Amino acid sequence: MALTWLSARWRLVALGTMFCTLATAIAVFGGSFATRAYLDQAASRVQTTLRLAVAVLDGHMKRFEPLPALIADNDDIKELLADPENPELRLHGNRYLKEINAQLKSSDIYVMTPDGNTIIASNYDQPVSFIGENFSYRPYFQEAMEGRPGRFFALGTTSFKRGYYFSAPVTVEGSILGVVVFKIDIEPIEASWKGAEYEIIVYDPEGIIFMSGRPEWLYGSLQPLTPERLARTAESRRYANATLRELPVTWGYFQQAHQLLNITESGKRTEYLVLAESMEDAGWTISVLFDTSSARAQALTSTAVALLLLGLAALGGFMLWQRRARLAERLELQRTAREELERRVEERTADLALVNRRLETEVAERRAAEKQLRKTQSDLLQAGKLAALGQMSAALSHEFNQPLGAVKNYADSALLLVDRGRVAEARDNLLRISALTDRMASLSRHLRNFARKPNEKLGPVLLDEVVGGVLEIVDGRLKAAEARLAIDLGPRPLWVHAGAVRLQQVLVNLISNAVDAVETLPERVIDLAARVDGDKVTMTVRDRGPGVPPSIAERIFDPFFTTKGVGKGLGLGLSISYNIVKDFGGELEATNHPDGGASFTLRLNAARPVTHEAAE
Repeated sequence: MALTWLSARWRLVALGTMFCTLATAIAVFGGSFATRAYLDQAASRVQTTLRLAVAVLDGHMKRFEPLPALIADNDDIKELLADPENPELRLHGNRYLKEINAQLKSSDIYVMTPDGNTIIASNYDQPVSFIGENFSYRPYFQEAMEGRPGRFFALGTTSFKRGYYFSAPVTVEGSILGVVVFKIDIEPIEASWKGAEYEIIVYDPEGIIFMSGRPEWLYGSLQPLTPERLARTAESRRYANATLRELPVTWGYFQQAHQLLNITESGKRTEYLVLAESMEDAGWTISVLFDTSSARAQALTSTAVALLLLGLAALGGFMLWQRRARLAERLELQRTAREELERRVEERTADLALVNRRLETEVAERRAAEKQLRKTQSDLLQAGKLAALGQMSAALSHEFNQPLGAVKNYADSALLLVDRGRVAEARDNLLRISALTDRMASLSRHLRNFARKPNEKLGPVLLDEVVGGVLEIVDGRLKAAEARLAIDLGPRPLWVHAGAVRLQQVLVNLISNAVDAVETLPERVIDLAARVDGDKVTMTVRDRGPGVPPSIAERIFDPFFTTKGVGKGLGLGLSISYNIVKDFGGELEATNHPDGGASFTLRLNAARPVTHEAAE
């Protein structure tokens, strides 16, 4: 047993030593290898960018390179240099250069005499003009006066604008009469470098940067500014009055494979991978700088991932070794837990059975209560309708008594006419008696339908027919109150999804309340309007009464709430109407009209018209 324990311990020590050795190797050599790999990848991308930048610059310059010689061969230019003081030739030359400059989209074009004085220029009419300036110190002028094309990059001493200069001599019969100079703008190319993934710089033979996507690097030197370099730069006045300075840079290499440049700015040191290419004709060197922080971060991440995987592998092996030692203990714990779970399940099952029995009892009690509630609601609905009938009884009595009195008079008159042999007139009286009888029967039928308990199903209802039935019921009430009902149901028939009898009850309740509101007013007008609103039909009943006080607006649809005196209402009409409209799937709301009075708005779902009248 002791030998086995010692053997296991030595195996663990050996594995630990192997793990530490492997981790050290990965940390030391893996990071360097990963950094080299990521820098190789970055160098490949940087090389592509460098070739593209060189091609763009070279193409931009070659576009203008032959142009000075073409203008130098122009007869008008030669004639002007032969007579440089001629004002007409100067004016013509200035206009010609301005036109050519606009067409070629160069920066400036100008012509100098052999002493270096500028006599015509494309910017002759600008506030800052080259005319009268002497540029004999410029190398491009000196090269042209030696009979060969000149090229030079510089910061303009007059315009203080950077540009590249091309020059060509103007030769007549072997004599050089002057120099033609083209200046091209390089700022558009430089602007395209800003915000790119890489930093692109162009510097002269003295190491001074004159093109860069980073403005703060302009006129900074990558090499020490020795007196010799400063003297050569000052002689050509390449950078005019610009302040030259040395950039805080250090050069280095990574594994002798990649050149690195470190720049310190604002206390922050940044390392760049550098690839450069010389443009011999222009005397430039173009460099593309790639920030190595991402490559080094990727290398560090890769090394960390390798160490993490190694650690996970070691941890996995250790956990597997530990698992065998604890397997028996886990099995015992699982058995104990299973027995405890079974015991708790039995207890919970008994508790759930008891809860289920209680729920069944509560469900039965709730169903009985709901059944009683529906019966009570039905009784309240009928009570509200009968209460409304009671309120209209006086007006209805007048409606019946008036036709009955007329029937009596027409009957007595008919007897006299028959006795006198005036049969035609007696027949006319009988027709009037028949019409009055039909009116009383129609009124009786509407009241009977309104009073009975509705068992109707919801369906399409023609609003014109419902309103007609409502008028039969409330006509006596309107006449008794001397009120007028103004009806506007729109230009075409409206159909709603409802029950005809219950919808009549809602409108009777709303119109009756409106009659009560205007009964004491001099203007007793009630508006009933209906309109289509999308997939809804909106009906509005508006009176000119005192309106709905804000204090009772929230309780106006509550059961048994009324503002009428004792014996004038049960306070059920609006509550019943509200519930009926809810059953129809609609809405009923009360507001105060801006011009005065209360306005009750009823919204119901619109229905498709039917060709026959649904039975109630």
